[in-house]
Order: sequence, then C-alpha cells, then structure tokens
Amino acid sequence: MTQNYKPAYPPEFRQQMVELVALGKCPKQLSKEFGCHYTSIQTWCRAAGVPIRSSQAIAFAATSSVASLSANERQELLELRKKLKRVE
Repeated sequence: MTQNYKPAYPPEFRQQMVELVALGKCPKQLSKEFGCHYTSIQTWCRAAGVPIRSSQAIAFAATSSVASLSANERQELLELRKKLKRVE
C-alpha cells in the first residue's frame, strides 16, 4: 500500500518562510508563491516566536506610512474594512 503524504520541508525552507513573515509578508501570499500550505507557515512562525500579521494589518501599515489620515478618515477606513471582511 502506498502512502500519500508530502515529505517534510527542509529546515532551510522553513527558516526562509519564517524570515519572510518576520519582514512583514503574509503567510497566505507566501503559500501561493512557494506552493506550501499557509497553516504550515503559521506553525513554523509560532514555533520560532515570530508574530503573524494579517494581510489587512499589513495593508493598513502600508497605507498609514504612505499618507497621513485624520482620525475620522482612519475610523471610516477601519469600519469599511470590517464590513468588507464580513462580505468576504
């Protein structure tokens, strides 16, 4: 009987994924790019003590650094993102 499982990823590959997440990359984007499951990347990051930021948090950080938003604009943006998350 043959076993249908994927061999373990090499330690160098896992370390590279952890380092990319530490630099701000999203695990889901990395999983699409490198062909591994995003929960594997999350598990490796947790084991290494690297916090995982959501793609929305990354997008918000990029938006915040590009343009300064007023308090009202920031609140509106957060509310719209919450609505969008519910729709998705």
